[in-house]
Amino acid sequence: MNGFKERLDSILVHYDDVQQQLSFMDKYNTPEYAALTQEYAELEPITVLIRRLFAEAHKLDETERIASCESDVEIKEMANEEIPHIKENIKKLEHDIKVMLLPKDIDDEKNAIVEIRAGTGGDEAGLFAADLLRMYELYAELHGWRVEVLEFSESGIGSIKTACVSIIGKGVFSRMKFESGVHRVQRVPETESAGRIHTSTATVAVLPEVEDVDIEIDEKDLKIDTYRSSGAGGQHVNKTDSAVRITHIPTGTVVAVQDERSQYKNKAKAMKILRSKIYEHERMKQNEQRSGDRRSQIGTGDRSERIRTYNFPQGRVTDHRINLTLYKIDKIMNGTSLDEIIDKLIETDQIEKIKGSE
Repeated sequence: MNGFKERLDSILVHYDDVQQQLSFMDKYNTPEYAALTQEYAELEPITVLIRRLFAEAHKLDETERIASCESDVEIKEMANEEIPHIKENIKKLEHDIKVMLLPKDIDDEKNAIVEIRAGTGGDEAGLFAADLLRMYELYAELHGWRVEVLEFSESGIGSIKTACVSIIGKGVFSRMKFESGVHRVQRVPETESAGRIHTSTATVAVLPEVEDVDIEIDEKDLKIDTYRSSGAGGQHVNKTDSAVRITHIPTGTVVAVQDERSQYKNKAKAMKILRSKIYEHERMKQNEQRSGDRRSQIGTGDRSERIRTYNFPQGRVTDHRINLTLYKIDKIMNGTSLDEIIDKLIETDQIEKIKGSE
């Protein structure tokens, strides 16, 4: 605790120093002033919490002194009743401050590319993949985010083989990143006359959407193929080579897009997906090097890891990473209760990171 308090003291001293520098600055339209203003704005929220923590700690000392020294029985009793509440406030403030002190994930504020693929289970897997896509679209709408379709491949009425969308908005990746992995569904298919429960899966991969400035790709490392689109599209699919397949030779990453009638638009979408996949590949490699074999309780984000089961007959959804079960499958599938799971995942992730930093 002493080391923690010293760190908090140093933050307060630094905050006061920045504040003083700003008050003595004559020129306001300079890079130095802008940098100090930004630093001041970033320090202010944690400074408020630190001062509240120190005030609560002082209050605890005073209340404990009253409880041990006061001769008035009623006042002594009131002090003893107040002590647990003050300690609880201190505990919460310490946790909130530790969360704010955690290193920020530079990708958290980015948009996200979400790729959904039907897994085992035939047509039912494709239907479930479509259900997941709809869940994320509704969830995005609730948060005021925008969804742009990058790739969409149908396998039947209401069933999809694969779908790739860009979800655009503030802090999208910070929440959506916990959706990566294998999602399992247990339900009775509409075509099942005997009423037997089938188990199917769909795979979700969530990548931070990156720009050209985030990652540099050498054109010489790309193999670009064009071919005729297949599937819906009428006569157009037989006339033009609008579909695009891009292979990044060094990593072997392949992206194919055929949604648009324009080869140029398909190439632009494919490059957007490719940049994110290569960036994520490098990001995961760096994370493994930094953390060694240590794995977070909330999982690795690997698309082969089973993360959640949706059991329709019982109306429950279970997230296996945190052993959380909610009996509100309809509200989760329409996006309104998905935050209950994601909030708990974020909380668990923060606790694990705090433990790792202590």
